[in-house]
Amino acid sequence: MVGFYTCIVAFLIILAVFDLWVGVSNDAVNFLNSAIGAKVAKFRTVLLVASLGVLIGAVMSAGMMDVARHGIMNPSNFNYREVMTIFLAVMVTDVIVLDMFNTLGLPTSTTISLVFELLGGTFILALVKMHANPEYDFGDLLNSSDALKVIIAIFVSVAIAFFFGTVVQWISRVIFTFKYKSHLKYSIAIFGGISFTALAYFIFFKGLAGSPFISEDTKTWIVSNTKILMLYTFLGSTVLMELMHLLKIDVFRFIVLMGTFALAMAFAGNDLVNFIGVPLAGLSSFQDWTAHGAGDINSFMMTSLASSAKTPILYLGLAGVIMIIAMGTSKKAKNVVKTSVDLSRQDEGDEMFGSSRLARVLIRFCSNAFEKIDAFIPVSVRKWINSRFDNDDAILENGAAFDMVRAAVNLVLSSMLIIIGTNYKIPLSTTYVTFMVAMGSSLADRAWSRESAVYRVTGVVSVIGGWFVTAGVAFAVCSIVCLCMYYGGFVVMGLFIVLDVVLLYKSSRKYEKKVQEAKKDTAFKLMMRAKDPEILWDLLSKHVVRTQSFVCKFALDQFNKILEGLTEENYRILKKSESELDNERDMLKKYRRQELLALRRLPLDMALERNTWFHLGVNSDQQFIYCLKRMLEPAKEHVENNFNPVPDVYREEFEDIRYRVNELMKSSEDMISTGRYGNYREILAMADECKDELSVIRKRQINRMQQDKDSGNLKISLVYLNILQECQEFLSIMRHQLRAAHKFTTDA
Repeated sequence: MVGFYTCIVAFLIILAVFDLWVGVSNDAVNFLNSAIGAKVAKFRTVLLVASLGVLIGAVMSAGMMDVARHGIMNPSNFNYREVMTIFLAVMVTDVIVLDMFNTLGLPTSTTISLVFELLGGTFILALVKMHANPEYDFGDLLNSSDALKVIIAIFVSVAIAFFFGTVVQWISRVIFTFKYKSHLKYSIAIFGGISFTALAYFIFFKGLAGSPFISEDTKTWIVSNTKILMLYTFLGSTVLMELMHLLKIDVFRFIVLMGTFALAMAFAGNDLVNFIGVPLAGLSSFQDWTAHGAGDINSFMMTSLASSAKTPILYLGLAGVIMIIAMGTSKKAKNVVKTSVDLSRQDEGDEMFGSSRLARVLIRFCSNAFEKIDAFIPVSVRKWINSRFDNDDAILENGAAFDMVRAAVNLVLSSMLIIIGTNYKIPLSTTYVTFMVAMGSSLADRAWSRESAVYRVTGVVSVIGGWFVTAGVAFAVCSIVCLCMYYGGFVVMGLFIVLDVVLLYKSSRKYEKKVQEAKKDTAFKLMMRAKDPEILWDLLSKHVVRTQSFVCKFALDQFNKILEGLTEENYRILKKSESELDNERDMLKKYRRQELLALRRLPLDMALERNTWFHLGVNSDQQFIYCLKRMLEPAKEHVENNFNPVPDVYREEFEDIRYRVNELMKSSEDMISTGRYGNYREILAMADECKDELSVIRKRQINRMQQDKDSGNLKISLVYLNILQECQEFLSIMRHQLRAAHKFTTDA
């Protein structure tokens, strides 16, 4: 038995290392995105500053470990078996939930998953114990008051972060404007002093005062002298910031880097429990059990977990080192421009999310509300405020998503909120806080234009929705897993461990595939960064050619699949074709927006020469999809209902047409991809001839349907007639696409 629990503890520790690696790789964006988004320094400089913050935060995070030990459960009333079952179920579920959300492409939060997994596992075993022993109630088994405080704090932090992000950024922008370098004479000293003092208060005064590594006398002195220390810090930092400004040192750059340090420190101090809290609690339980003779697992009560954690500094330091290595080497961490940056960027970019009904309703409601508020504001005041938000001359570093004013607000606010939570031993979600502060500040900055607002609100709603779903899923799955382990014993525990290993392996494979897919968007990023018109045109033309070439091959492939599915009565082929057409339609919308954004960055005379052919080309790409869907729908319905098969006379009649369509599409694709249009006019003429022949066949089919008295052939006759009509349209679209591609790439 000791050997088995030794294996469980070893597995928990291995998962802790994995969680540390994956967690920091995924969550590094929380404290790196502002510095990276504003381009305040080179990536390695930002990484060095963040690494120092992570290391210090990890060493000082011991107090947060109590959340895993007794923040949710009341361990005094649980035996060793039950506690270890909960801990193992939590870690196993964490991997299952992570894999589930990654597969579905939904956002998640490590804090939410940990809290609700602990809650789910404890809740289900509490029910079991209450059923076996009616003397127990939830108050004896669940630390309900602390658990409720943690849950409320997590979700309330969403609204608080968004509110303060909006208000503080609005005030900051009114003061500094987008031409902030011309409004720094005195305001920068005060802004820098407030920022430094706020961070210093929560990092040094509150953080150090609660640290287990500071003597009690020092803590008492800090607490009793906090106000005077704050005053001296504000005065000293304000003078220092003014001197830095006079010496031509970029104060905002300093604040952003300091904020990055603070937020990294807050992240490590607050979120480390998400990764190693449960495994270390499991290790502590194992050590306590073995120290008392490794007796009956059903009678040994875990009273020891009710005390505060005394995590060795070695463990915390090692955890910090692993986090730093993960940040420096992980591909996820290096690819730091993620959802939050895209949703908060000042200029137009690739909108990752579509439009949702909820987003449209919210936008319409807010627009109406703002219009009513504006009516009460004097015109002169309104004009003055609008002048402070004129972003035509916004000062952005090369390739930056937003300026340093917003980056500083994001970091200072996020750090303050998270450190407040840490000092009160509330595991606020770093993802929640940083994301919502960034969304609030971008809203206040008027980064959400009427053209992009609905997409960005959809993105925000999707992310927040993912968080709430995480809570429910984590609770439910952990409850089920914990119950299975409790009644299934060692066998079921072993099976779940094997399942986790398999899921971890599959997850790593999926991520590698995802990385390869992400490389396809490199061209768009290069186009948005290109400054030289010739380079931009070269990148754009190649992107357009690649898209049109792919669509041509894709359309031909789907054309043949639809015909194959109909003639062979293979519903699976038709169903798969439907899914592939829907996916390609969505991708084409994305590519159209990307290419249009790049086209708008070309010089006006160059763009005007080509925009007609550009739009004809992208419309042709989309029309291919719509044409094929019109061809597919009646064919799929026919096969699904198991109606009469395609007669041999139809197959033989259409075979030559099908062959010619294939040859024409292949020739068209070859011209588009190679840029050699020597046979351009011959292909257009051959397409016209094929269309004329289709007209003859279509008339023949109409006459055939009129003369055929067998009502059983009516349905397949209509399907065949539809194919003939859409095939004509298919060739017309091919001609438009070929003509557009030729004119777009060759006309100067």
